[in-house]
Amino acid sequence: MPVEITPIKHEDIPGAARCIQSAFSSDPYFKWVFDPSNYNKNRNISSLTLRCEWGIRNALFYVAKDTDSQEPSRVLGVSMWLPPKSANEPESWSSFLGSYLLWFKQGLLNVQHLGRGGLIYRRYQIWKRSQAEAQREIWTDPNGYYFCNIVVVHPKEQGRGLGRKLMEIVTDQADKEGRRCYLESSRKEPNVEIYGKMGFKVLRRMICEDDGEKCDLYCMVREPLQGDRQ
Repeated sequence: MPVEITPIKHEDIPGAARCIQSAFSSDPYFKWVFDPSNYNKNRNISSLTLRCEWGIRNALFYVAKDTDSQEPSRVLGVSMWLPPKSANEPESWSSFLGSYLLWFKQGLLNVQHLGRGGLIYRRYQIWKRSQAEAQREIWTDPNGYYFCNIVVVHPKEQGRGLGRKLMEIVTDQADKEGRRCYLESSRKEPNVEIYGKMGFKVLRRMICEDDGEKCDLYCMVREPLQGDRQ
């Protein structure tokens, strides 16, 4: 099966959203932040679709696809990376507007679906506060970090090295530029070991807790393997 890693196109978004949903269904963070009794799969797909539309304009966004597949819309894996931003670089108007529109459209989905589809919003806020604290502590490089915001492989396609390919398309670029990379994983085994083989090291364990239920996330940084630091 020949697999190609390419920048996402608009026609890939439905397949990418389905791939992300399938891959995250067993993720510890997903299980912690969503109430299974109120989970709305259609609401979640709509939210992921909005995120993908945002990512096309604001991120380094790639999909893995089988070039010989009889289903050209089927996506095997996804990676979305936020580009590095220097510590002194202000947020652009286009970035601010894109984030605002994403927030606004998510609000419309809440109205349309009569809620957040099972998302436990207070837990989402706990995670965002913990994430901001962790990044303030870890992100000390004034040149910024490539932030791996999403990397998933469809459960039926795992174990074939697609995740590594989706990572390397950006980590290779980071090496050439002499930049660090950053990610957060809510699954210690086997993810931390897998990312470790790609050069990532755990710098902090982020603990999110609510009503006695806890979710750990592992904050990892990768040093550039070659190239001069800028």
